[in-house]
Amino acid sequence: MTSSPPGAFTRDIPFSDADFRAIAQLAQQRFGLSLAESKKPLVYSRLSRRLKSRQVGSFTDYLTLLERSEEEAERLELISALTTNVTSFFREKHHFDTLTQRLAEGLAERASSGQRVRIWSAGCSSGQEPYSIAMTVLEAVPEAARKDLRILATDIDPKIVHKARDGVYSAEDVAGIPAPMRGKWTKATDASGKTYRVTQALKDLITFNELNLMVEWPFRGPFDAIFCRNVAIYFDQETQRRLWQRFSAMLNPDGLLFIGHSERVTGQALKTLTGFGITSYRKARTNVPPALQ
Repeated sequence: MTSSPPGAFTRDIPFSDADFRAIAQLAQQRFGLSLAESKKPLVYSRLSRRLKSRQVGSFTDYLTLLERSEEEAERLELISALTTNVTSFFREKHHFDTLTQRLAEGLAERASSGQRVRIWSAGCSSGQEPYSIAMTVLEAVPEAARKDLRILATDIDPKIVHKARDGVYSAEDVAGIPAPMRGKWTKATDASGKTYRVTQALKDLITFNELNLMVEWPFRGPFDAIFCRNVAIYFDQETQRRLWQRFSAMLNPDGLLFIGHSERVTGQALKTLTGFGITSYRKARTNVPPALQ
């Protein structure tokens, strides 16, 4: 019995370095993803399933298929395969504590008086983040649905957006919601208590849409808070810098940007964004937003 050399991985469909580079280039151009050489085994593992599903015999043929105008659905399968949707309710709780503080400092009063308040969950995954935002908002502004306060939730993966819009989660998932909120904002779908559905009151605050952050955004904002957490880690540094700059331009003065625990704002955005707690940034009141390039 022979053993494989270190770093090797078993393949039943040929996968050359050229194949990997072509996929990495496509992922970067269309979606902003940065795939390091070390990701080659993971890319093969996940995409080989797509080739088998589509009955395609080589990565060269798969790349040709991806270029066809009618294969947008397959291009979205590609991005779904190359990214990981790991999320939970009230993940990085300090961000929701900061949002609660900001609501108490003026956002809640603005909303209650009928003024416009907008929050964006950019990269909402399967919905736990925007529903956590909605719970936080409704605790501070119970009448929010009757006011001009709305949450936009977007993700590039249509399948995950559908799951988020459905709002059904396992008992293990909802265990991450503080008990008083869990009883108030979720209901068991049946007597077994294995799955729970979020209440309509939460859904009424949220609009779910598909969105590729790399393309022109079909809205102008401005937003009072933007959550984009553990999304930029998939992008190269230049793409990250541009994304931070675009988010800054979308924020109201005093608006908040929440990012992932391993992410940091860099580049021109730091002319208008300053640290405000743990992996949170606040937009300055007086600086002019940086011009988009």
